[in-house]
Amino acid sequence: MKAIICKDLTGYKDLSLETIEAPKEIADNEVIVEVHMAALNFFDTLITRGKYQVKPELPFSPGGEISGSIIKKGAAVTGFEVGDRIMAYVGHGGIREQVIVAEKQLVKLPDDVSDDVAASVSITYGTAMHGLMDQGDFKKGDYVAVLGAAGGAGLAAVEIAKAMELAPIAIASSEEKLQLAKDHGAVDGVLSTIDDLKGKLKSYNDGKGLDGIYDCVGGDLAEPSLRALKWKGRFLVVGFAAGDIPKIPLNIIMLKGIHVSGVFWGRFIEEQPEDFKHHMKQLLAWCQEGKLRPHIEAVYPIEKTVDALSIIADRKATGKLLIKVKA
Repeated sequence: MKAIICKDLTGYKDLSLETIEAPKEIADNEVIVEVHMAALNFFDTLITRGKYQVKPELPFSPGGEISGSIIKKGAAVTGFEVGDRIMAYVGHGGIREQVIVAEKQLVKLPDDVSDDVAASVSITYGTAMHGLMDQGDFKKGDYVAVLGAAGGAGLAAVEIAKAMELAPIAIASSEEKLQLAKDHGAVDGVLSTIDDLKGKLKSYNDGKGLDGIYDCVGGDLAEPSLRALKWKGRFLVVGFAAGDIPKIPLNIIMLKGIHVSGVFWGRFIEEQPEDFKHHMKQLLAWCQEGKLRPHIEAVYPIEKTVDALSIIADRKATGKLLIKVKA
């Protein structure tokens, strides 16, 4: 079978397309999935350099979320059958034609949810649900700024916030990106390049400031956004696409009673598997209802995986980039 392989930690540019042996033996609680689509995320550019929290044993394949169909199941698997269409969060290893997946990681797909949509929602939309619902504890109408609102993670957060009847404010680096976020539910947009970002964000809520911040960028945008929060605002730490982990001034957190929460979806699904399943079912229901419209920027053949990752690494992606694994 074909697979994209990372042999060393020199980065995504050194990934290779190879033919490897297909899996045969599985545990009783596992299945073999024929992968139709795999989605790329920013962490794929990190994991191939050993810079991500999860460090797989070499060699491995990138690709943390997939859609496909079950072609073999273990003896103890009761909730799925051969032929079932599924989506799954696999962490890594998704960009190969067949992959072994534990039953607990599988989510069955409704007939009217396509493979490309299914591959697009697990990580970014799941992270947004965990952050905004579980960690943010927001209420209807709350103003929540989304940093990096036109990227895959940010755009998902905008859509989830809208589905929760919040008021998402898009923060992005160009008018085109802001318009994309508005098309997906943002009630307003602010250029990240303006001189007084804090002042603009603080103008919401009749000048009291933001109720929350969903930050998947970090870097220089974190502190001015933090300072724009109102009393007891919530700051959600999601990721650091800018490359720099910001040093947050603790005195501001104290003086404003700010709640800072980490949003680590991978740990969440390990610690709270039932909540994970509930979130995934809600995601698929929203997709069916049209409340969520994952923006898929492009679908690449498996041979073009490095090209697709280059776009993500250069922060030029708007929405999701997919790899079509099954020819």
